[in-house]
Amino acid sequence: MKYEKFIREAGLSTDDFRMAWAFANDELIENPEIADELALLVLAGKKTATASALAGYEENEILPQVDDKFDLILDGKGEPVAAIQTTKVYVEKFANVSAEHAYKEGEGDRTLEYWRQEHERFWRQYDLFSPEMDVVCEEFEVLYKK
Repeated sequence: MKYEKFIREAGLSTDDFRMAWAFANDELIENPEIADELALLVLAGKKTATASALAGYEENEILPQVDDKFDLILDGKGEPVAAIQTTKVYVEKFANVSAEHAYKEGEGDRTLEYWRQEHERFWRQYDLFSPEMDVVCEEFEVLYKK
């Protein structure tokens, strides 16, 4: 397994591994700068939440789940830097995402205004944005960081 060494270092079991991913990317890291920036926020303890556009999920793709599994956060080079476990998942309209969630995402000045501005800009790039769009809000805890 590709990430077995990191998982062993973390004291975790490969049986509980779900997937590895980078923020603002999928399996292919097309935005390495954003992946690095957001991974650093996790490592600094500032980022304990994330959000994704529900419309960006493939048909039959499973949404994040609260269970005993863990994910690995990758940096811009595709290297694991942290193991996280999802603690809460809910779907909210973009306009209704809370200031608390924005703060937990840890980005910029951590305000809801900043969160809305940056996420709107990001999702517009992929033609996903609408004020009424559904956003998958996910909170997580860090189990291990490099």
